[in-house]
Amino acid sequence: MGSPTALLVIAIALILLAGVFAAADAAVSTVSKARADGLVRLGRPGARQLALVIAERRRHINLILLLRMTCELTATVLVTVDILGWIEPLWLAIVVAAGVMVVVSYVLIGVGPRTLGRQHPYRIGLVVAGPVRVLGSILGPLSRLLIVLGNAITPGRGFREGPFTSEVELRELVDLAQERGVVEESEREMIHSVFELGDTVAREVMVPRTEIVWIEHDKTVRQALALALRTGFTRLPVIGESVDDIVGVVNIKDLMPAYMAEGGPQRVVEELMNPASFVPDSKRLDDLLKEMQVSHNHMAIAVDEYGGTAGLLTIEDILEEIVGEITDESDTDERPEVEELDSGAVRVSSRLSIDDLGELFGIDLEDHDVETVGGLLAERLGRVPLPGAEAEVAGLRLFAEGGKDRRGRMRITTVVVHPADAEAVNDAAQGRRRTRIPQPDESDRSVEHA
Repeated sequence: MGSPTALLVIAIALILLAGVFAAADAAVSTVSKARADGLVRLGRPGARQLALVIAERRRHINLILLLRMTCELTATVLVTVDILGWIEPLWLAIVVAAGVMVVVSYVLIGVGPRTLGRQHPYRIGLVVAGPVRVLGSILGPLSRLLIVLGNAITPGRGFREGPFTSEVELRELVDLAQERGVVEESEREMIHSVFELGDTVAREVMVPRTEIVWIEHDKTVRQALALALRTGFTRLPVIGESVDDIVGVVNIKDLMPAYMAEGGPQRVVEELMNPASFVPDSKRLDDLLKEMQVSHNHMAIAVDEYGGTAGLLTIEDILEEIVGEITDESDTDERPEVEELDSGAVRVSSRLSIDDLGELFGIDLEDHDVETVGGLLAERLGRVPLPGAEAEVAGLRLFAEGGKDRRGRMRITTVVVHPADAEAVNDAAQGRRRTRIPQPDESDRSVEHA
Protein backbone atom coordinates (compact mmCIF):
# COMPACT_ATOMS: atom_id res chain seq x y z
CA MET A 1 0.00 0.00 0.00
CA GLY A 2 1.52 3.28 -1.09
CA SER A 3 1.74 6.36 1.10
CA PRO A 4 -0.96 8.37 -0.77
CA THR A 5 -3.34 5.44 -0.51
CA ALA A 6 -2.63 5.09 3.20
CA LEU A 7 -3.40 8.77 3.74
CA LEU A 8 -6.69 8.40 1.88
CA VAL A 9 -7.70 5.33 3.90
CA ILE A 10 -6.92 7.13 7.17
CA ALA A 11 -8.89 10.17 5.98
CA ILE A 12 -11.92 8.00 5.14
CA ALA A 13 -11.73 6.35 8.58
CA LEU A 14 -11.60 9.76 10.27
CA ILE A 15 -14.57 11.00 8.22
CA LEU A 16 -16.62 7.97 9.29
CA LEU A 17 -15.55 8.50 12.91
CA ALA A 18 -16.51 12.18 12.69
CA GLY A 19 -19.93 11.07 11.41
CA VAL A 20 -20.31 8.81 14.45
CA PHE A 21 -19.50 11.74 16.75
CA ALA A 22 -22.00 13.95 14.87
CA ALA A 23 -24.71 11.31 15.35
CA ALA A 24 -23.76 11.03 19.03
CA ASP A 25 -23.97 14.82 19.40
CA ALA A 26 -27.50 14.88 17.94
CA ALA A 27 -28.61 11.89 20.02
CA VAL A 28 -27.26 13.20 23.34
CA SER A 29 -28.84 16.61 22.64
CA THR A 30 -32.24 14.97 22.03
CA VAL A 31 -32.44 12.34 24.78
CA SER A 32 -34.80 13.16 27.65
CA LYS A 33 -33.43 12.79 31.19
CA ALA A 34 -36.72 11.31 32.39
CA ARG A 35 -36.71 8.73 29.58
CA ALA A 36 -33.07 7.86 30.27
CA ASP A 37 -33.91 7.26 33.95
CA GLY A 38 -36.81 5.10 32.82
CA LEU A 39 -34.48 2.97 30.72
CA VAL A 40 -32.27 2.49 33.79
CA ARG A 41 -35.26 1.19 35.75
CA LEU A 42 -36.04 -1.21 32.89
CA GLY A 43 -32.48 -2.53 33.03
CA ARG A 44 -31.60 -1.74 29.41
CA PRO A 45 -27.92 -2.34 28.56
CA GLY A 46 -26.03 0.96 28.45
CA ALA A 47 -28.88 2.85 30.13
CA ARG A 48 -26.91 3.69 33.27
CA GLN A 49 -24.05 5.12 31.22
CA LEU A 50 -26.54 7.10 29.13
CA ALA A 51 -28.16 8.53 32.27
CA LEU A 52 -24.73 9.63 33.54
CA VAL A 53 -23.97 11.30 30.20
CA ILE A 54 -27.32 13.15 30.24
CA ALA A 55 -26.74 14.24 33.86
CA GLU A 56 -23.72 16.20 32.57
CA ARG A 57 -25.04 16.83 29.08
CA ARG A 58 -23.17 20.08 28.35
CA ARG A 59 -19.78 18.72 29.36
CA HIS A 60 -20.17 15.63 27.19
CA ILE A 61 -21.51 17.57 24.19
CA ASN A 62 -18.48 19.86 24.38
CA LEU A 63 -16.22 16.78 24.37
CA ILE A 64 -18.07 15.18 21.43
CA LEU A 65 -17.79 18.42 19.47
CA LEU A 66 -14.04 18.57 20.14
CA LEU A 67 -13.58 14.99 18.92
CA ARG A 68 -15.70 15.55 15.80
CA MET A 69 -13.79 18.71 14.87
CA THR A 70 -10.46 16.94 15.44
CA CYS A 71 -11.42 14.07 13.13
CA GLU A 72 -12.91 16.38 10.50
CA LEU A 73 -9.98 18.80 10.38
CA THR A 74 -7.40 16.01 10.35
CA ALA A 75 -9.23 14.28 7.50
CA THR A 76 -9.31 17.57 5.59
CA VAL A 77 -5.55 17.98 5.96
CA LEU A 78 -4.88 14.39 4.86
CA VAL A 79 -7.15 14.67 1.81
CA THR A 80 -5.49 17.95 0.82
CA VAL A 81 -1.99 16.46 1.13
CA ASP A 82 -3.06 13.42 -0.90
CA ILE A 83 -4.62 15.52 -3.69
CA LEU A 84 -1.53 17.76 -3.87
CA GLY A 85 0.41 14.70 -5.06
CA TRP A 86 -2.06 14.00 -7.87
CA ILE A 87 -3.11 17.37 -9.23
CA GLU A 88 -1.20 20.39 -10.47
CA PRO A 89 -1.02 23.37 -10.34
CA LEU A 90 -1.23 24.04 -6.60
CA TRP A 91 -4.24 26.34 -6.72
CA LEU A 92 -6.31 23.74 -8.60
CA ALA A 93 -5.40 21.04 -6.07
CA ILE A 94 -6.49 23.31 -3.21
CA VAL A 95 -9.80 24.11 -4.94
CA VAL A 96 -10.50 20.42 -5.59
CA ALA A 97 -9.61 19.45 -2.01
CA ALA A 98 -11.82 22.20 -0.60
CA GLY A 99 -14.73 21.23 -2.86
CA VAL A 100 -14.47 17.54 -1.98
CA MET A 101 -14.30 18.16 1.77
CA VAL A 102 -17.16 20.68 1.78
CA VAL A 103 -19.45 18.08 0.19
CA VAL A 104 -18.14 15.27 2.39
CA SER A 105 -18.40 17.34 5.59
CA TYR A 106 -21.88 18.58 4.82
CA VAL A 107 -23.34 15.22 3.74
CA LEU A 108 -21.36 12.49 5.51
CA ILE A 109 -20.64 14.40 8.73
CA GLY A 110 -23.44 16.95 8.87
CA VAL A 111 -26.81 16.00 7.38
CA GLY A 112 -26.69 12.20 7.36
CA PRO A 113 -25.39 11.37 10.87
CA ARG A 114 -27.26 14.19 12.60
CA THR A 115 -30.50 13.08 10.97
CA LEU A 116 -29.94 9.54 12.22
CA GLY A 117 -29.08 10.88 15.68
CA ARG A 118 -32.37 12.75 15.91
CA GLN A 119 -34.40 9.90 14.41
CA HIS A 120 -32.98 7.22 16.74
CA PRO A 121 -31.62 9.12 19.78
CA TYR A 122 -32.10 6.38 22.36
CA ARG A 123 -30.79 3.52 20.23
CA ILE A 124 -27.67 5.50 19.32
CA GLY A 125 -27.35 6.99 22.80
CA LEU A 126 -27.30 3.57 24.46
CA VAL A 127 -24.48 2.47 22.13
CA VAL A 128 -22.23 5.54 22.36
CA ALA A 129 -22.75 6.47 26.03
CA GLY A 130 -20.09 4.06 27.33
CA PRO A 131 -17.31 5.13 24.94
CA VAL A 132 -18.20 8.80 25.48
CA ARG A 133 -17.85 8.35 29.25
CA VAL A 134 -14.43 6.71 28.80
CA LEU A 135 -13.22 9.43 26.44
CA GLY A 136 -14.61 12.05 28.84
CA SER A 137 -12.51 10.75 31.71
CA ILE A 138 -9.39 10.94 29.51
CA LEU A 139 -9.95 14.10 27.46
CA GLY A 140 -12.34 16.01 29.73
CA PRO A 141 -9.60 18.23 31.23
CA LEU A 142 -8.38 19.16 27.73
CA SER A 143 -11.92 20.14 26.67
CA ARG A 144 -12.35 22.32 29.76
CA LEU A 145 -8.93 23.92 29.23
CA LEU A 146 -9.85 24.88 25.65
CA ILE A 147 -13.13 26.39 26.84
CA VAL A 148 -11.27 28.46 29.46
CA LEU A 149 -8.82 29.61 26.77
CA GLY A 150 -11.66 30.53 24.42
CA ASN A 151 -13.45 32.51 27.13
CA ALA A 152 -10.19 34.30 28.01
CA ILE A 153 -9.66 35.66 24.49
CA THR A 154 -13.35 36.42 23.85
CA PRO A 155 -14.61 39.91 24.76
CA GLY A 156 -17.38 40.01 27.32
CA ARG A 157 -18.57 37.34 29.69
CA GLY A 158 -17.91 33.76 28.60
CA PHE A 159 -19.82 30.56 29.28
CA ARG A 160 -18.35 28.33 31.96
CA GLU A 161 -19.41 25.14 30.17
CA GLY A 162 -18.97 26.45 26.64
CA PRO A 163 -21.33 28.09 24.16
CA PHE A 164 -22.19 24.96 22.20
CA THR A 165 -25.50 24.25 23.94
CA SER A 166 -27.66 27.24 24.68
CA GLU A 167 -31.15 28.44 25.44
CA VAL A 168 -31.32 29.87 21.92
CA GLU A 169 -30.81 26.40 20.43
CA LEU A 170 -33.57 24.99 22.64
CA ARG A 171 -35.91 27.78 21.58
CA GLU A 172 -35.14 27.01 17.94
CA LEU A 173 -35.90 23.33 18.51
CA VAL A 174 -39.26 24.26 20.01
CA ASP A 175 -40.04 26.51 17.04
CA LEU A 176 -39.07 23.72 14.65
CA ALA A 177 -41.26 21.25 16.53
CA GLN A 178 -44.20 23.64 16.25
CA GLU A 179 -43.65 24.11 12.52
CA ARG A 180 -43.70 20.34 12.03
CA GLY A 181 -46.84 19.89 14.10
CA VAL A 182 -45.15 18.11 17.01
CA VAL A 183 -46.33 20.77 19.49
CA GLU A 184 -49.23 23.20 19.31
CA GLU A 185 -48.78 26.96 19.02
CA SER A 186 -50.08 27.41 22.59
CA GLU A 187 -47.55 24.85 23.84
CA ARG A 188 -44.73 26.62 22.00
CA GLU A 189 -45.69 29.93 23.61
CA MET A 190 -45.82 28.28 27.03
CA ILE A 191 -42.33 26.80 26.64
CA HIS A 192 -40.96 30.17 25.52
CA SER A 193 -42.65 31.75 28.56
CA VAL A 194 -40.77 29.35 30.84
CA PHE A 195 -37.47 30.55 29.33
CA GLU A 196 -38.53 34.18 29.73
CA LEU A 197 -39.43 33.66 33.40
CA GLY A 198 -35.77 34.05 34.32
CA ASP A 199 -35.62 37.38 32.49
CA THR A 200 -38.73 38.81 34.18
CA VAL A 201 -38.52 40.57 37.55
CA ALA A 202 -41.16 40.95 40.25
CA ARG A 203 -41.92 44.61 39.54
CA GLU A 204 -43.10 43.73 36.03
CA VAL A 205 -45.98 41.53 37.23
CA MET A 206 -46.75 42.75 40.75
CA VAL A 207 -49.92 44.55 41.79
CA PRO A 208 -48.63 48.10 42.39
CA ARG A 209 -48.68 49.65 45.83
CA THR A 210 -51.50 52.05 44.96
CA GLU A 211 -53.84 49.16 44.11
CA ILE A 212 -53.21 46.87 47.08
CA VAL A 213 -56.21 45.89 49.21
CA TRP A 214 -55.05 45.94 52.83
CA ILE A 215 -56.52 45.81 56.34
CA GLU A 216 -55.27 47.63 59.46
CA HIS A 217 -53.89 45.42 62.22
CA ASP A 218 -56.41 46.66 64.80
CA LYS A 219 -59.50 45.97 62.68
CA THR A 220 -61.89 43.23 63.79
CA VAL A 221 -62.42 39.83 62.24
CA ARG A 222 -65.89 40.96 61.17
CA GLN A 223 -64.42 43.93 59.26
CA ALA A 224 -61.67 41.84 57.65
CA LEU A 225 -64.11 39.15 56.56
CA ALA A 226 -66.45 41.76 55.09
CA LEU A 227 -63.55 43.26 53.13
CA ALA A 228 -62.45 39.85 51.85
CA LEU A 229 -65.99 38.97 50.74
CA ARG A 230 -66.48 42.36 49.08
CA THR A 231 -63.23 42.26 47.11
CA GLY A 232 -63.04 38.51 46.46
CA PHE A 233 -59.50 38.13 47.82
CA THR A 234 -58.63 35.21 50.10
CA ARG A 235 -55.46 36.81 51.51
CA LEU A 236 -55.11 40.37 52.77
CA PRO A 237 -51.91 42.18 53.80
CA VAL A 238 -52.12 43.53 57.35
CA ILE A 239 -50.57 46.96 57.87
CA GLY A 240 -49.37 48.79 60.95
CA GLU A 241 -48.91 52.55 60.69
CA SER A 242 -49.01 52.68 56.88
CA VAL A 243 -48.85 50.54 53.75
CA ASP A 244 -45.04 50.70 54.09
CA ASP A 245 -45.44 48.92 57.43
CA ILE A 246 -46.87 45.54 56.43
CA VAL A 247 -46.82 43.36 59.54
CA GLY A 248 -48.41 40.17 58.23
CA VAL A 249 -50.96 38.48 56.01
CA VAL A 250 -54.38 37.21 57.08
CA ASN A 251 -56.09 34.32 55.29
CA ILE A 252 -59.84 33.91 54.91
CA LYS A 253 -59.38 30.29 56.05
CA ASP A 254 -58.37 31.65 59.46
CA LEU A 255 -61.03 34.36 59.50
CA MET A 256 -64.01 32.03 58.93
CA PRO A 257 -63.44 29.68 61.92
CA ALA A 258 -62.63 32.66 64.15
CA TYR A 259 -65.82 34.43 63.08
CA MET A 260 -67.93 31.36 63.92
CA ALA A 261 -66.43 31.01 67.40
CA GLU A 262 -67.94 32.74 70.41
CA GLY A 263 -66.72 36.32 70.57
CA GLY A 264 -64.76 35.75 67.37
CA PRO A 265 -66.20 38.61 65.28
CA GLN A 266 -64.71 41.15 67.71
CA ARG A 267 -61.22 39.67 67.78
CA VAL A 268 -58.54 41.81 66.15
CA VAL A 269 -56.89 40.78 62.90
CA GLU A 270 -53.32 40.76 64.21
CA GLU A 271 -54.19 37.77 66.42
CA LEU A 272 -54.83 35.66 63.31
CA MET A 273 -52.27 36.96 60.83
CA ASN A 274 -49.31 34.98 59.51
CA PRO A 275 -45.81 36.39 58.86
CA ALA A 276 -45.43 38.22 55.55
CA SER A 277 -42.79 37.27 52.99
CA PHE A 278 -40.74 40.17 51.61
CA VAL A 279 -38.72 40.13 48.38
CA PRO A 280 -36.90 42.85 46.41
CA ASP A 281 -38.89 44.10 43.44
CA SER A 282 -35.88 43.22 41.26
CA LYS A 283 -36.05 39.50 42.11
CA ARG A 284 -36.33 37.23 39.09
CA LEU A 285 -39.55 35.27 38.84
CA ASP A 286 -37.98 31.82 38.41
CA ASP A 287 -36.06 32.23 41.68
CA LEU A 288 -39.11 33.69 43.41
CA LEU A 289 -41.33 30.80 42.30
CA LYS A 290 -38.86 28.26 43.73
CA GLU A 291 -38.64 30.24 46.96
CA MET A 292 -42.42 30.42 47.34
CA GLN A 293 -42.76 26.69 46.67
CA VAL A 294 -40.18 25.85 49.34
CA SER A 295 -41.63 28.23 51.96
CA HIS A 296 -45.28 27.40 51.05
CA ASN A 297 -46.05 31.11 50.70
CA HIS A 298 -48.68 32.07 48.13
CA MET A 299 -48.12 35.82 48.48
CA ALA A 300 -44.98 37.97 48.59
CA ILE A 301 -44.59 41.67 49.32
CA ALA A 302 -42.23 43.39 46.88
CA VAL A 303 -40.10 46.17 48.37
CA ASP A 304 -38.17 48.83 46.48
CA GLU A 305 -34.55 49.89 46.93
CA TYR A 306 -35.52 52.23 49.79
CA GLY A 307 -37.33 49.53 51.77
CA GLY A 308 -40.82 50.81 51.00
CA THR A 309 -43.67 48.67 49.75
CA ALA A 310 -43.62 48.57 45.95
CA GLY A 311 -46.42 46.07 45.44
CA LEU A 312 -47.42 42.47 45.97
CA LEU A 313 -47.61 39.35 43.87
CA THR A 314 -48.92 35.83 44.22
CA ILE A 315 -48.03 32.44 42.79
CA GLU A 316 -50.97 32.91 40.42
CA ASP A 317 -49.36 36.06 39.00
CA ILE A 318 -46.19 34.09 38.25
CA LEU A 319 -48.03 31.13 36.73
CA GLU A 320 -49.97 33.52 34.49
CA GLU A 321 -46.65 34.54 32.95
CA ILE A 322 -46.35 30.92 31.76
CA VAL A 323 -49.88 29.76 30.94
CA GLY A 324 -51.64 33.08 30.36
CA GLU A 325 -54.49 34.67 32.27
CA ILE A 326 -56.17 32.43 34.86
CA THR A 327 -59.82 33.22 35.59
CA ASP A 328 -62.54 31.44 37.52
CA GLU A 329 -66.30 31.74 37.95
CA SER A 330 -65.91 34.59 40.44
CA ASP A 331 -63.95 36.81 38.06
CA THR A 332 -65.99 39.56 36.45
CA ASP A 333 -65.63 40.61 32.84
CA GLU A 334 -63.40 43.64 32.54
CA ARG A 335 -62.26 45.75 29.64
CA PRO A 336 -59.45 44.00 27.73
CA GLU A 337 -55.91 45.28 28.18
CA VAL A 338 -55.75 46.19 24.48
CA GLU A 339 -58.87 47.37 22.61
CA GLU A 340 -58.95 48.44 18.97
CA LEU A 341 -61.10 51.50 18.21
CA ASP A 342 -62.91 52.29 14.97
CA SER A 343 -60.75 55.38 14.45
CA GLY A 344 -57.63 53.22 14.15
CA ALA A 345 -56.45 54.22 17.62
CA VAL A 346 -56.00 51.75 20.47
CA ARG A 347 -57.28 51.95 24.03
CA VAL A 348 -54.84 50.26 26.41
CA SER A 349 -54.68 49.71 30.14
CA SER A 350 -52.56 52.26 31.96
CA ARG A 351 -50.68 49.24 33.35
CA LEU A 352 -49.76 47.83 29.93
CA SER A 353 -45.99 47.48 29.69
CA ILE A 354 -44.18 49.86 27.36
CA ASP A 355 -42.57 46.82 25.72
CA ASP A 356 -46.01 45.61 24.63
CA LEU A 357 -46.93 49.12 23.51
CA GLY A 358 -43.75 49.35 21.45
CA GLU A 359 -44.45 45.96 19.88
CA LEU A 360 -48.01 47.05 19.11
CA PHE A 361 -46.88 50.09 17.11
CA GLY A 362 -43.51 48.78 15.92
CA ILE A 363 -41.40 51.33 17.81
CA ASP A 364 -38.60 51.19 20.39
CA LEU A 365 -39.40 52.62 23.85
CA GLU A 366 -36.48 51.11 25.77
CA ASP A 367 -34.86 54.50 26.40
CA HIS A 368 -37.60 55.43 28.88
CA ASP A 369 -37.03 54.67 32.58
CA VAL A 370 -40.60 53.49 33.23
CA GLU A 371 -42.41 50.17 32.98
CA THR A 372 -46.01 51.05 32.05
CA VAL A 373 -47.99 53.28 29.69
CA GLY A 374 -49.25 55.28 32.67
CA GLY A 375 -45.66 55.81 33.77
CA LEU A 376 -44.69 56.84 30.24
CA LEU A 377 -47.39 59.52 30.26
CA ALA A 378 -46.32 60.74 33.71
CA GLU A 379 -42.68 60.92 32.59
CA ARG A 380 -43.59 63.03 29.58
CA LEU A 381 -45.88 65.38 31.53
CA GLY A 382 -43.55 65.71 34.50
CA ARG A 383 -46.44 65.19 36.92
CA VAL A 384 -49.05 62.64 37.94
CA PRO A 385 -51.42 62.32 34.95
CA LEU A 386 -55.13 62.94 35.47
CA PRO A 387 -58.03 61.97 33.19
CA GLY A 388 -57.95 64.24 30.14
CA ALA A 389 -54.17 64.67 30.17
CA GLU A 390 -52.55 64.43 26.75
CA ALA A 391 -48.96 64.15 25.56
CA GLU A 392 -46.89 63.03 22.60
CA VAL A 393 -44.13 60.43 23.08
CA ALA A 394 -41.98 58.82 20.37
CA GLY A 395 -44.45 59.71 17.64
CA LEU A 396 -47.45 58.47 19.64
CA ARG A 397 -50.21 60.66 21.05
CA LEU A 398 -51.42 59.51 24.47
CA PHE A 399 -54.77 60.57 25.95
CA ALA A 400 -55.56 59.60 29.55
CA GLU A 401 -58.98 58.28 30.59
CA GLY A 402 -60.29 57.43 34.03
CA GLY A 403 -62.35 58.70 36.94
CA LYS A 404 -62.72 58.50 40.70
CA ASP A 405 -61.69 55.41 42.61
CA ARG A 406 -63.47 54.11 45.71
CA ARG A 407 -61.69 56.67 47.84
CA GLY A 408 -62.81 59.51 45.62
CA ARG A 409 -59.39 60.12 44.09
CA MET A 410 -59.04 60.91 40.39
CA ARG A 411 -56.99 58.21 38.66
CA ILE A 412 -56.33 57.12 35.10
CA THR A 413 -57.27 53.57 34.15
CA THR A 414 -56.87 53.55 30.36
CA VAL A 415 -54.94 55.48 27.74
CA VAL A 416 -56.01 56.04 24.14
CA VAL A 417 -52.96 55.79 21.87
CA HIS A 418 -52.61 56.63 18.20
CA PRO A 419 -49.72 57.71 15.96
CA ALA A 420 -49.27 61.48 15.92
CA ASP A 421 -48.93 61.25 12.13
CA ALA A 422 -52.44 60.68 10.79
CA GLU A 423 -51.10 58.80 7.75
CA ALA A 424 -49.46 56.27 10.04
CA VAL A 425 -52.73 55.24 11.69
CA ASN A 426 -53.71 52.77 8.96
CA ASP A 427 -50.19 51.34 8.78
CA ALA A 428 -50.17 50.82 12.54
CA ALA A 429 -53.59 49.17 12.45
CA GLN A 430 -52.41 46.76 9.74
CA GLY A 431 -49.30 45.97 11.75
CA ARG A 432 -51.40 45.21 14.83
CA ARG A 433 -53.40 42.66 12.90
CA ARG A 434 -50.14 40.81 12.33
CA THR A 435 -49.05 41.16 15.96
CA ARG A 436 -50.67 39.15 18.70
CA ILE A 437 -50.70 40.94 22.05
CA PRO A 438 -52.07 39.02 25.06
CA GLN A 439 -55.36 40.45 26.31
CA PRO A 440 -55.59 39.47 29.96
CA ASP A 441 -58.51 40.21 32.22
CA GLU A 442 -57.39 42.86 34.70
CA SER A 443 -59.69 41.63 37.45
CA ASP A 444 -57.14 39.14 38.80
CA ARG A 445 -54.11 41.38 38.94
CA SER A 446 -55.62 44.85 39.31
CA VAL A 447 -57.05 45.54 42.77
CA GLU A 448 -58.14 48.68 44.53
CA HIS A 449 -57.72 50.16 47.98
CA ALA A 450 -60.36 49.13 50.45
